[in-house]
Amino acid sequence: MNENAMEQITGTSSTVDIDSETEAEATEVDGGMEAEPQARRSAVVESVPMVAIIGRPNVGKSSLFNRILSRRHAIVSEVAGTTRDRLISRASWKGRSFLLVDTGGLEDDPEGHIPQRVQQQADMAMGAADVIVFITDAIQGLTATDEAVAQRLRRTDKPVVLAVNKVDNDNREMAAAEFYGLGINETAFISAYHNYGIYDLLERMVELLPSPELADLWDEASDGSDGEMEGWPDDEAEAGDDDEPEIAMPTEMRLAIVGRTNVGKSLLTNTIIGQERSIVSPVAGTTRDALDTEITYRGHSVTLVDTAGIRRPGQVERGIERYSVLRAVNAVHRSDMVILVTDATELATAQDAHIAGLAWDTNRGLIVAVNKWDLVNRNRFRMERSLHRVQERLHFMSYVPVCFTSALTGEGIDELLDTAISLWEERQKRVPYRELQYLLADAVSTHTPPSQRGNIRNRLRIRRVRQVGVNPPTFAFSVNDPKLVHFSYHRYLENRIREKFGFDRTHLRLIFRPEREPRPARAGVRSPGSSTARRRESRR
Repeated sequence: MNENAMEQITGTSSTVDIDSETEAEATEVDGGMEAEPQARRSAVVESVPMVAIIGRPNVGKSSLFNRILSRRHAIVSEVAGTTRDRLISRASWKGRSFLLVDTGGLEDDPEGHIPQRVQQQADMAMGAADVIVFITDAIQGLTATDEAVAQRLRRTDKPVVLAVNKVDNDNREMAAAEFYGLGINETAFISAYHNYGIYDLLERMVELLPSPELADLWDEASDGSDGEMEGWPDDEAEAGDDDEPEIAMPTEMRLAIVGRTNVGKSLLTNTIIGQERSIVSPVAGTTRDALDTEITYRGHSVTLVDTAGIRRPGQVERGIERYSVLRAVNAVHRSDMVILVTDATELATAQDAHIAGLAWDTNRGLIVAVNKWDLVNRNRFRMERSLHRVQERLHFMSYVPVCFTSALTGEGIDELLDTAISLWEERQKRVPYRELQYLLADAVSTHTPPSQRGNIRNRLRIRRVRQVGVNPPTFAFSVNDPKLVHFSYHRYLENRIREKFGFDRTHLRLIFRPEREPRPARAGVRSPGSSTARRRESRR
């Protein structure tokens, strides 16, 4: 593969632009011209410098990656070959922002499909990087593989920083002097585990980065909270007050792709992006880390998160798979919406419902993608039966949209992304205060809240409602006692809001809080708000 082809595949960042309305390319078939069924997808080159961490297996690349990011993003294990895909994350040092890439270990003669694809992922990272950090192991010393890797890096003609890892005492630092024989001028002795020499390494990396010509293109990501919650409505305000609370509107959508093992999550991610971002293999458990990739679709910024397959708790093996599942669950928590990928040949299993429950418990938007639709013998009733099967299994989320896709052929990909954008916009919808009050009055008059044990004094009383958050849409009800809210009446109010304001496919969050009790007046002092006090004030 030549250098130009490599650049077309990798680009210079993890940002991709997708325009589904681009005119399809024409290909020659049997002497004629036939339009491709899927629209052309192209990578967009962004002016964000990239730093790739390269080295042979088990020298501490993922440990250094986590240390620079100051968080546990990559899975760290003593087992060689733990990292397979390219992990890309943003980092900064002294005001300089860059993309940091963790890669799998380089080998001289990899055997097997997955090790070969790991080498291709590392080659892509080297081809796209502006600076390469070549990491070695001071304990094992200089090896023939290190020398071979150094020779490959010289051919890239790119700035290289040699990081000799696991140097945590003076004896190892003296023994590590043999790495000067590699002929790399920029050399730093570090210990990623003990945080030794990391600042010096970062200084050398930043000095080699291209001169900044544009401002930082990366905005600070949201913390993955359940929408923006503003202050509670003021109970002492007048009932007719229609001042709207300021609700922050998110500008970026985080979309996690989750599901069981071997349902096509990585292939679906690659098809959406239009390039090989994740390693695809028929072997279950190929993807281990959560891989973030930013794309732009129809003017919307979307961060796709490809995750490892989630098996039943009793089937998850200890070690790497356990950490992979934890990364996948964490991806759900830090996302706004979730695409649950299911297998059309094993439709709507109990594990699919369990994974959907993760999104339901965390108030995340959910879309079910029935993948491998090309393997099903379809007729005019098959899709209807499949849709009914999914809704029956996910009865606790009957409003979930369902899309039928084929990551292999590209069928239904545009419809899936359009559904995600539509659901995202629905989750940002804001209802005016006055319309909510009208709805509440009509709902209470139509169906009076039931009393507890027939005692009318223990009847639920709802004073007002106000929307206090989006993503998911969150509504706060002021009531006399939250304990009197029966789950059936909670569901009744939720359904009324759905029917009235068009929340057809998203989760709604209803919160009930007690009314603020009036402050008791001191003995002998009338309340300033009393009618007598107001008359006395007017006479003055």
